[in-house]
Amino acid sequence: MQRKIIDKLVDWKNSPGRKPLLIRGARQVGKTYSIIEFGKTQFKGNIHIFNLEKNPEIHVIFEQNLDSNRILSELELVINKRIEPGKDLLFFDEIQECPKAITALRYFYEENPELHVIAAGSLLEFALKDISFPVGRLQMLYMHPMTFEEFLIASNKELLAENIKSVEKQLSETVVQLANNEMYNYFVVGGMPECVTTFLNSGSFIEAIQVQSDLIATFRQDFSKYGGHSDKRCLNSVLSSVAHRTGEQIKYSKLDENYTNPTVKKAFELLENARLFSKVRAASPGGLPLRASASEKKFKTVFLDIGLLSNLNGFYSDKTINKERLSSEYNGKMAEQFVGQELIAATDRDVYYWSRNARGSNAETDYLIEKEGNIIPIEVKSGKSGSLKSLHLLLDTFTNISSAFVFTEDKQGEIKEKGIKFLPLFQAGSI
Repeated sequence: MQRKIIDKLVDWKNSPGRKPLLIRGARQVGKTYSIIEFGKTQFKGNIHIFNLEKNPEIHVIFEQNLDSNRILSELELVINKRIEPGKDLLFFDEIQECPKAITALRYFYEENPELHVIAAGSLLEFALKDISFPVGRLQMLYMHPMTFEEFLIASNKELLAENIKSVEKQLSETVVQLANNEMYNYFVVGGMPECVTTFLNSGSFIEAIQVQSDLIATFRQDFSKYGGHSDKRCLNSVLSSVAHRTGEQIKYSKLDENYTNPTVKKAFELLENARLFSKVRAASPGGLPLRASASEKKFKTVFLDIGLLSNLNGFYSDKTINKERLSSEYNGKMAEQFVGQELIAATDRDVYYWSRNARGSNAETDYLIEKEGNIIPIEVKSGKSGSLKSLHLLLDTFTNISSAFVFTEDKQGEIKEKGIKFLPLFQAGSI
């Protein structure tokens, strides 16, 4: 599978100021696969992989001290091969299982700067709590599930992916129909690589949905690793409840009424740290950066993956995959999730939303992003109807905003005097 992160890895490899690279992300988003593919192509297969989950006996190498030369020598003994700086790639997989190995990364930078070192892991936030993190001695990348563009390429639809990249040209009805059909497939399958592979190999939505269920079960099994941090039953309940409320303002009291707000909040934060969803905070469009005005009390969420979200909501529990049903009954939630997921992957940073602070007002725009020093409001409209009152109110109130995007299923065009551009949903990752 062709993943966009490979281009970033190549840039890292060729950077003169390169530091050890830590790749973070939820489980099963394709971190290991992408790094190994990168090693095969860019290092001619000279990649040395140490999985610190499968091989806990390696941990002792990091216990004595953090001298990188000694660590390298002992790793060479384990594999009975030389690890050559400048020629080979050293890859620590599941590094969260050995926190001292994370700390050791800084010494590879200081003592062996020619060596290409990549580490990857999930649930890293929990490992990082108890160690001295090598700030300034590491580079970091976040990896997300497959984007819609990556899904199209994996589906051998490269020409379609290329055709819809530009948001400046008018798309033909044929292109829009083809892209919408593939987007609905993506709504069901999602972007978790194993689900995509299963769907493409079998042509079966049902088989892909079963893989989703297996992945969700794996995530739930991980809850035992949060031992001492939160109640496992509360974690299970909050995960399902957040999935049901994606796109809505989150109230801890509504996520699980059987637990106190502090208990629910702790469970929510642990699941957020595990990257199972991202917090989208309300912010003011009045100035940059958006995080300066972002609220810690008013927020909603974007789930890790649209396919997993569909599964947790039981959208296809009756084994019926109906695109008209997707377009009507579920499309509002699904469309907002899709756009949010695409924006997060494309920008690799937090996204926000606007909610008017006035008594009795429910004016709200779905997302705010920062782009080239500007604040861009984004609305998501599903189906054939829906007004833009909130967006017009925002543009009239905040005169520093000169442009906005509306993602919709059935409309391309613009309102020039307002700077509003209408684009198909499937172009959300292209702006």
